[in-house]
Amino acid sequence: MKSTATHNLDYDAIVIGGGHAGIEACLALARLGKQTLLITQKIDAIGRMSCNPSIGGLAKGNIVEEIDALGGEMGRLADSAMLQFRILNKRRGAAVRSPRSQEDKYLYNQNAVYTVTHQDNLTVREDTVTDFIEADKSGKRSIIGVVTRSGKEYYSGAVVLTTGTFMEGKTFVGDEDKEEGRIGEDAAKGLGYKMREMGFNMGRLKTGTPARIIRDSINFDILEKQDGDEKVVPYSFEKDSIDVIQEPCYVTYTNESTHKIILDNIHRSPLYGGKIVGRGPRYCPSIEDKVMRFKTRDRHQIFIEPEGRGSREMYLNGLSSSLPKDVQDAFIHSIKGLEDAVIATDEKTGIIKYAYAVEYDYSSPLDLYPSLESKVLENLFIAGQTNGTSGYEEAAGQGLMAGINAYLKLERKDPLVLSRDEAYLGVLIDDLVTKGVDEPYRMFTSRAEYRLNLRADSADMRLTPYSINIGIASDEKLTLFNRKRKEIEEIKEILRSSRYEKMPLSTALQTDIIDADDLKAQFDELKGYKDRSITTAALDVKYEPYLKREEVLVRRLKRMEAMKIPQDFNYDSATALSFESREKLKRIKPLTLAQASRISGLRASDIALLSVLLGKKKNTN
Repeated sequence: MKSTATHNLDYDAIVIGGGHAGIEACLALARLGKQTLLITQKIDAIGRMSCNPSIGGLAKGNIVEEIDALGGEMGRLADSAMLQFRILNKRRGAAVRSPRSQEDKYLYNQNAVYTVTHQDNLTVREDTVTDFIEADKSGKRSIIGVVTRSGKEYYSGAVVLTTGTFMEGKTFVGDEDKEEGRIGEDAAKGLGYKMREMGFNMGRLKTGTPARIIRDSINFDILEKQDGDEKVVPYSFEKDSIDVIQEPCYVTYTNESTHKIILDNIHRSPLYGGKIVGRGPRYCPSIEDKVMRFKTRDRHQIFIEPEGRGSREMYLNGLSSSLPKDVQDAFIHSIKGLEDAVIATDEKTGIIKYAYAVEYDYSSPLDLYPSLESKVLENLFIAGQTNGTSGYEEAAGQGLMAGINAYLKLERKDPLVLSRDEAYLGVLIDDLVTKGVDEPYRMFTSRAEYRLNLRADSADMRLTPYSINIGIASDEKLTLFNRKRKEIEEIKEILRSSRYEKMPLSTALQTDIIDADDLKAQFDELKGYKDRSITTAALDVKYEPYLKREEVLVRRLKRMEAMKIPQDFNYDSATALSFESREKLKRIKPLTLAQASRISGLRASDIALLSVLLGKKKNTN
């Protein structure tokens, strides 16, 4: 709705949605001193893990470390509820290693609720936003408030939208469908339709989750056991260690009988029957997708994971589905160790926890600036699955960046835009706003060009200075950062001046004759230093030749990023560019030549010509 009247602000900022993105956005704004309102449908659902009970994973674990370095909450929440810890790709190079943890999803949720509801400067209301209030400011459409289902109007200087899978959400189990954002929880109805009317480019995406089964109904004796790592490394850089009584996971596999049951009933799938129109995540497909797409595969791996410490429920990672309940029963019982599996029942609602798919509205991220501010409505920031991403970590990272940039906009300061060589969050956001999505976006190490720069262990050294400059870092974090930075430099000097087996220790590290994890035990000079500082220093020394090569590429990137493109640049006057290229540039409005170079379909000749035109414009000015 439009407003022509002048209204007093009820809050400095409003955050819509209490999922992983909303948590980070509202906490960042409140911790930076802004009076913030969080509007969420259920307070006790804040931070709920809708799908897998885990945090981290390949590249995702790096994002969690980056969130912590930037002053976010996810790392601390994950540490507080950890059930098992592993470093993935441990036998491969450090550039592709990532932490992953199983989480007590109930404790994680409880701790998230407590953290949000006890944060200074933050008010939480149970309601559903159904409309935006906009006004024209200096010729620009700008958001000035929101309208809720209960009829309340709230006015603010900035709004962060993080609706997850709830905006016009619909769940599917076979031929059953309901207007829900999660099984048993109502969809957020109305806002998606309003956003379409207001000119947002909206679409539909789909995700899903597997059935939960009762622990005591599983035959663990015939399953492969998967334990966690002996050494647990906290996500939060403010801790050196945490005590975790680790719980095992288990591995099993589908088989030909499983696949036959699915294929015989594929016509009953809402995905293949045409009821679901939204596209699902290619890299995390449902079991029916796997069976249909990979018909030569005779089995697919299934991880059986605990949902909580002492919980009766186990999660079947790799077995998401939207097939009817009787088909789910049949294919689950065909799997080794699950022959007598019983689907769990929610004790509060009585809902039997079968697998389901959920389809929901998202807003095209091409409508966003790299600050995550909307190009359609000024002062509106959008984050999380609402932008077409998939995963708790990607959502939380965007939420934190949106919250920080909403604060900076309110303070009339330049936004924080991380480059692709600084953070996986920089890669994530740049990919979204430059290339858009046609399926739920998931982060992988392969998406980053400068992976050695973006190691999980070095996130605090890369990004903590930003949180200090913005003012979100605590005094304790500042002290710890300065101490660790000093330690790392001292350790590097020791490593560069020491020898091992008649060769420089740096050479031994670079040729894998000695591992970074073995240094403390073999060099007395290192025994007074913290393990995490030794790891970062050793990996910096080990990969020094490669990092120097990356630096050449990074300098080239920086030169292109330094070439700014004015937002009023007249692309139609650049007639040497093809019509298609001009339309793409007008649609995305890249802020720099570097961003323009990553737009899908633009040729090297287009970028070269654009560089010349920008140079002429600069000389003219």
